[in-house]
Amino acid sequence: MNLLLNEADASAAGTGTASAVSMILMLVVWFVIIYFLMIRPQKKEQKKKAALVNSVAVGDSILTTSGFYGIVIDVTEDDVIVEFGNNKNCRIPMKKSAIEQVEKADAQ
Repeated sequence: MNLLLNEADASAAGTGTASAVSMILMLVVWFVIIYFLMIRPQKKEQKKKAALVNSVAVGDSILTTSGFYGIVIDVTEDDVIVEFGNNKNCRIPMKKSAIEQVEKADAQ
């Protein structure tokens, strides 16, 4: 009788181990899916945005995140001074991170 109980316990333990391995495998598969669908594209977008912001030069036409168009007058390490509209007195310093799009002066 004890022999039959031991065999039943062994088969139940094997089933538990198999389900634990399959659960871990499913978690790994889900992490890989999430990485390729969410994390990787976001990192690519961040690199693209950083390259765009670092390429800003004097004379470039920019679009800010708030929707204003302007021309870059001066560039420092973290900030830019932007001239908005035809009024030469409307020069506003702003962070480079507020730049959404850049149109190079050479393209015009």
